[in-house]
Amino acid sequence: MEQVSLFKNKTYMLLLIAGIFAVVGFSMFLTTTTWYVVTELGSPEILGVVLIAATVPRLIMITFGGVLADKYKKTTIMFGTNLIQGILLFVIYWLVAIDSMTLLMLIILSAFFGMLDAFFGPASSSMIPKAVHKSQLQQANAYFQGVDQVSFIVGPILAGIIMESMGVAESYLVATILVFISAIFVFPPLIKEAAVEITSKQSPFKDLLDGFKFVRSSQFLLTGILVLISLNFFVFGALHISIPVLVDIHGGSPINLSYMEVSLGVGLVVGTLILSYKKINKKGRASLIGLFSTLVFFVIFSLSPNLIMLTIILFLVGFSMSFVFIPIFTAVQETTDIRLMGRVMSLIFLAMNGFDPIAYGLISSLVSAGYDIQWILFISGALGLIVTLVLFIKGKEFKAI
Repeated sequence: MEQVSLFKNKTYMLLLIAGIFAVVGFSMFLTTTTWYVVTELGSPEILGVVLIAATVPRLIMITFGGVLADKYKKTTIMFGTNLIQGILLFVIYWLVAIDSMTLLMLIILSAFFGMLDAFFGPASSSMIPKAVHKSQLQQANAYFQGVDQVSFIVGPILAGIIMESMGVAESYLVATILVFISAIFVFPPLIKEAAVEITSKQSPFKDLLDGFKFVRSSQFLLTGILVLISLNFFVFGALHISIPVLVDIHGGSPINLSYMEVSLGVGLVVGTLILSYKKINKKGRASLIGLFSTLVFFVIFSLSPNLIMLTIILFLVGFSMSFVFIPIFTAVQETTDIRLMGRVMSLIFLAMNGFDPIAYGLISSLVSAGYDIQWILFISGALGLIVTLVLFIKGKEFKAI
């Protein structure tokens, strides 16, 4: 593949722009839903149920999504996913607008919305090495993740402003429009993706087994998966539940919710910007150091006494997190056969999100049982630090990559 500037690479730029609209829309959906569930539908434990509904179907389908990404054009998968997600968001908007939304309907729609992510994630991540030169992968991933995080900053700000000035339904409507715009930028005729290389016509189950075998044969991938599981179980899953709960406990408003999510996003953006210019040689070692730093700041977050301190510490949590997943993503894309990329990336996504529902259910149950949310977060962070130290001691091959 001929190496050109990423900003002159039409395919990469279309993916980047589509990502902006998709992630702003998705982050608006997430912020609006968390606030709607906590304040309108009643209690923190319901938020856990809704988030579990949004994640479990995705986990069930994500490996199959990886198989599809290896067999069919990735742009077609992304376009179809965005289109259907836009329709689902419009249905949510309409039900909320006419005051007909029920908990059961929200759970069902969230489940379908999450299931579609099982197809979008592997397709988009495996498209990057197909669109850029191998030497540009870290920079391409950093820009891509940076755009994602900027979008996650813009989304909560928009959602907070719109909910405060107009209402929840209007926030859902804007999210709907943005996801439809994203679909336009990944419209297959615009990108002209190269044909998919299919070397054998075997069953999807056999294709999936090939992906598992490749991961099992790599000590780097196995350790990297454990690192990502630790990050998402001990930190990211806990944050999804705790941020709206902490805002509510401290008497905050939707704007305070936006500030906290924006702070986390800004930290991620700053980290990804650094990684877009600073090439990392030992990616495994960098990701372990990033995980350790994330958990240290997360423990400090759990002890913070007010919304101002919580918001400040979230910046440091986000900054450290970027040094965990970007090095792993880049190393995986550099070392994986392009014909297996979708399946391997789907397993990476499974590792990243597979323990989220457990975190949602566990933390929600403890909160509803009367335990203090910040004490729960402290225990989670401390356990994560112990796991990280074990990985650092045992992962000699991982640290050398």
